[in-house]
Amino acid sequence: MRIIQLTEQSKNNILENLLKRSPNHYGQYQDTVNAILEDVKKNGDKAVFSYTKKYDKADITADTVRVAPEEIDEAYRNVEPDLIEIMKKSIANIRSFHEKQVRNSWFHTREDGVLLGQRITPIASAGVYVPGGKAAYPSSVLMNLIPAQVAGVKRIVITTPPDASGKVNPATLVAANLVGVEEVYKAGGAQAIAALAYGTESIPKVDKIAGPGNIFVALAKKTVYGHVSIDSIAGPSEILVLADETANPRYVAADLLSQAEHDELASAILVTTSRELAEQVSEQAEKLSRALSRTDIIRRSLDNYGYILLADSMEAAIETVNDIASEHLEILTRNPFDTMTRITNAGAIFLGEYSSEPLGDYFAGPNHILPTNGTAKFFSPLSVDDFIKKSSVISYSREALEEAHEDIIRFARAEHFTAHANSIAVRFGKEVLDED
Repeated sequence: MRIIQLTEQSKNNILENLLKRSPNHYGQYQDTVNAILEDVKKNGDKAVFSYTKKYDKADITADTVRVAPEEIDEAYRNVEPDLIEIMKKSIANIRSFHEKQVRNSWFHTREDGVLLGQRITPIASAGVYVPGGKAAYPSSVLMNLIPAQVAGVKRIVITTPPDASGKVNPATLVAANLVGVEEVYKAGGAQAIAALAYGTESIPKVDKIAGPGNIFVALAKKTVYGHVSIDSIAGPSEILVLADETANPRYVAADLLSQAEHDELASAILVTTSRELAEQVSEQAEKLSRALSRTDIIRRSLDNYGYILLADSMEAAIETVNDIASEHLEILTRNPFDTMTRITNAGAIFLGEYSSEPLGDYFAGPNHILPTNGTAKFFSPLSVDDFIKKSSVISYSREALEEAHEDIIRFARAEHFTAHANSIAVRFGKEVLDED
């Protein structure tokens, strides 16, 4: 891995390079996505099945688009029992963590007859997109479904592309079934997002769409936002390690490679104050990458978006960490908990040498669906909050309104909304019908 002296200019160059990976920079695909969305909106099932045949080589009909119970039974026979048991443990951890996020409605009353509050209710339906083919991630199935369940969403559905024979990845089906979701549809790509957003004869519309996907899925989610809600626009995976001279270089290198293997757009960055560590990590990354199964992808990722940044001080290093606002941040310093208090921007923070990033991907419990491309500056991990909505509650007695009514009328007239003012005034035998 290349070692770069951290300066304001080198930091800005890296930030600019990282932002090139955003879906916002792939506008050449937008016309294709728009055409698919419009086709599905107009032609429903017919369009979805046509695109499934074109892109996934599968013949899907209204009779086969929904996964049947016998297909779920078959999936269990094709997933190793020990993996099923591991998923059960992961489910327990994920559920336990997200149950602590549950919010309750609240109400506050005053002696003058005023009641104010906030009512929290789950959204009615959610659709989760799950990538198919070789890119099947049962861990992401769990991370999407469980927060929605804990929030109280009554209807949760999955769309996922089938293989050429019309089958869905068995690990996906087992993961969904283990948490109690059995409504799974064989549809992928932008056409699946369109089906969830607009509804078809076979795939009913939902209120919110969550889940990762390729650039076509990302652009489709971005386009239908507003017609339905979405979780986020996912970008390529990222890891940033903040380390000092106490860090183990082999651990650091292994952790950087764990994200570089996702794809050639993945980003792996070390920010350190130790030149010795920087050189050792670079050497270890080279050695370890040779022995891994996805060596070619790792090398392209590191060539494009892999950096070791050598900072003059921990203050400069922390400032850079906050500017990059990485999806995953590992802190491997002498006192990682103290260092964490100065971190303001990160999707998930891993503290200490035994808290490597894959712990969060699979097992610990916090959600691994995280903000990318610097959006950790203003977005949060997927959570129960993503599947609820809040309603303000207001109730005034006559006495309370009488005390405030002149102020409200004055405020409304200041904005030239006489009908607003009159709505208050008529309750006290008055009229406000013009600006005079």
